[in-house]
Amino acid sequence: MQIEDTPLSGVKILTPARFGDARGFFSESWNKQRLAEQGIDLDFVQDNHSLSAETGTLRGLHFQAPPHAQDKLVRCGQGALFDVAVDIRKGSPSYGQWFGIELSAENGKQLLVPRGFLHGFITRAPQTEVVYKCTDYYAPDCDGAVAWNSCGIDWGFASSPDGGADVAPILSEKDAVAPALADFDSPFTWEG
Repeated sequence: MQIEDTPLSGVKILTPARFGDARGFFSESWNKQRLAEQGIDLDFVQDNHSLSAETGTLRGLHFQAPPHAQDKLVRCGQGALFDVAVDIRKGSPSYGQWFGIELSAENGKQLLVPRGFLHGFITRAPQTEVVYKCTDYYAPDCDGAVAWNSCGIDWGFASSPDGGADVAPILSEKDAVAPALADFDSPFTWEG
């Protein structure tokens, strides 16, 4: 497994080795023991799987607050997406900064998003499947969101087919009314 640091402390890119032949490939996407030896010691308790039918579906920016904060390991099972993490740890030198990477079924990359970060993605292909592991169970009373367009993220929207203005993303009702980062009181604190 190749592990790369990003400009945001704790956010990492994990790229599993793939072993292929005429039938396809095999890849070990998570191995607790091997990754603990590399300093990534997480206990995942829940796996989630989402399907976005349309290109341009934007999910996020989401978080789950303490006491049920979650670390997430995100990968693309089918299609392609632009995956983003935003630092929301009060006092962090990188508070409000974001990192994004394309995850696809083809490239096999995964993004490790630690607790204390917003997470979101926009699909780059139809029928995109996202599979991710979480270190805590979903707790509706701890669920939160920040507006997708309030953090300065370049989502890279595709232009409309006629060459006009950018196409608006497809949002859930929850994401469409989420508060801006500037109006958000984060429940996370940077521990330096």
